[in-house]
Amino acid sequence: MSAPQVRVRPAGNGHAHADRDDHQQRDREPDQQAPHRCIITLVTSSQNLRRAVPGRLAIAVLASEVEPLSKTGGLADVAGALSKYLHESGHDVRVFTPCYASIDRTAWAATPLEELTGVPLAIGARHYLFSVLRVVLPGGAPAYLIDCPPLYARSTLYTADPDEHVRFLAFTRAALIACERSGWAPQVLHCNDWHTAFAPLYLQTAWAKEPLFRATRTLLTIHNIGYQGIFPAAEGADLGLSGWKQLLHPGDLAAGHINALRHGILYADAINTVSPTYAREICSDEYGMGLQDSLRERAAAGTLCGILNGVDYDEWDPRRDRYLPRHYDAGSLAVKSQLKREFLARHGLDARAGVPLAGIVSRLAAQKGIELLFGALPAVLSTRALCFAALGNGETQYEEFFTALERRFPGRVRFHRGYDDALAHWIEAASDMFVMPSRYEPCGLNQMYSLRYGTVPIVRRTGGLADSVEHYDVRSGLGTGVVFNDFDTSALEWALNHALDLYGQGEQWTRMVQNGMRCDFSWRHQVGEYVELYRRLAAS
Repeated sequence: MSAPQVRVRPAGNGHAHADRDDHQQRDREPDQQAPHRCIITLVTSSQNLRRAVPGRLAIAVLASEVEPLSKTGGLADVAGALSKYLHESGHDVRVFTPCYASIDRTAWAATPLEELTGVPLAIGARHYLFSVLRVVLPGGAPAYLIDCPPLYARSTLYTADPDEHVRFLAFTRAALIACERSGWAPQVLHCNDWHTAFAPLYLQTAWAKEPLFRATRTLLTIHNIGYQGIFPAAEGADLGLSGWKQLLHPGDLAAGHINALRHGILYADAINTVSPTYAREICSDEYGMGLQDSLRERAAAGTLCGILNGVDYDEWDPRRDRYLPRHYDAGSLAVKSQLKREFLARHGLDARAGVPLAGIVSRLAAQKGIELLFGALPAVLSTRALCFAALGNGETQYEEFFTALERRFPGRVRFHRGYDDALAHWIEAASDMFVMPSRYEPCGLNQMYSLRYGTVPIVRRTGGLADSVEHYDVRSGLGTGVVFNDFDTSALEWALNHALDLYGQGEQWTRMVQNGMRCDFSWRHQVGEYVELYRRLAAS
C-alpha cells in the first residue's frame, strides 16, 4: 500500500520572503508521491536478509568505477555496496571494472586468471590485448579487473581523449568475453550508465547465438542522465557490429552522433534509476536531456522504475565512524555537540554557544544548485548567527564564490578546495544542518548520511532528495528536514531562515533530529528491491 500524499505547511518566519511563495514550499506537484517511507527498524542481521530473498541468483555487475577500487561519484558507491550486500545475502555476484593505473594491484592481491591472459580484442581498426585480474572486495564479493594499459593506465578514470568511447566499448566486450571463456552464465547482466550501455545490444547481436547467454537478461541503471557517452557517427564501426547503421537510433545518426546511453535505454530488458522521483522526472522535457521520448516509451511499457539508493552504514554511521574520536547516537547528542566545538576550534570558526553550523560537501557543478547560494547565503550570513563549512571542487566560478565568501565572513566561513574523506565525515558529524539545493539530484547520498548523523538536511524537492527527506511539521512533530520546491534564490533563502528558526526552538529541533536518526536507508533493506527486480527479469 502506498504512503498517503502529504501536504506540508512550514510556518512563516517573519523574513521578507517567508510567505511570498509559501504555497511553493508546501505543495507537491499532482504526480509527486510522498517521501519514501524508509524502514526504521534497525535490523542488521544478514540471516534476516537471507530469509527475505531465498534462492541464489547469478548476477554480473558491470561498472566503470567501484568503491573502494576507484571512485569519482555515486556510481562507485552503489556498485561497491550493492555487490557487497548481494554477496552477503548469498547470491553469486561478480563485479567487472577496468583496471585503472590508480588501483594498487599488490595491495589488493590481484591474481591473474590464466585462461584470460593476453586475450586479443579489436575495436574498429584498433587492436588490443587484455587480461583479467581477480580481487576480493570488502565483504567478500569477487571483482574482475579488465587490464589493458593502453586504455586504462591514464592519469584519471575518465578523459576527454578522442578514444573515450573506445575505452568503454572495449571494457564492455572484454567483460562479456571473460564470462564466456570462464563458462559462467549470469542470469542478470547489470549495466551501469553509458559506459556499459551497449552490452544489451551486444547480447542481442554479436552474442545472440552464444548458448551461455541464452537466458541472460539485462538491466541498465541510469545514475545520472546528464552523462550519455556521445561520440561521432563516423566512429560507428568501432561497435564491431555488421549492419550497425540499421541497429542504431536513426535520429541520432542523422544528427551525426551515436548516443551510448540511448541504446541502453532502447535495448535493455529493464531500466531503473536511483530514486522513484528521478524515474518520473527523466521522462519529462525538463529533466530528460534529450532522451525523454525513449524513456517515456519504456515507462509506458512498464519497464522503467526507480529504486532509491541505499547507504553503507558500515562506513557512514556516527556510532562507529572510523574518522571520529568519539561516537554517538540519538541518545547521546551531547557528544555531537563536543565534536562540533572541536571542529569549530580546529578551523577557526565562531564557537559561541547557540551559533549553528551549516555544511556542504559536493562536487561544485551546475547540477548541485550552487548558484542559488550566491545570493541566499551572503544574505543569511549578514542577518543571522551562522557558521558555514564547505568542502568540494569543480567549476571555477563556484570555487571562487566560496573563496570570496570566506574572505568576506572571516571566522564564520571555511572553504576547503578538493576532497578529503576524513573532513567529509567530520562535516557530517559536526554540522547542525547540511545544504543540498540541487537543480536535479538522481538520488544523492549526503542527505541520507546527514539524517543518520543528526544533521538536518536542507534540500530542494527533486529526485532522491524528495524521496528521502520529509519536511518537518511543527504541529505534528513529523518530518526529518527542511524542503523547498522552487529553484530560485529566494526559495533557498526561505529554507535557510526557516531552518534557523527551528534551530532556535530546542524541543522541535531535537525531535526533528531524532526523527532523522531513526531512519534506516541501509543497503541491507534496499538490496531486496534489486533482488525482486532481478527475479522478475530472470523469470521473463
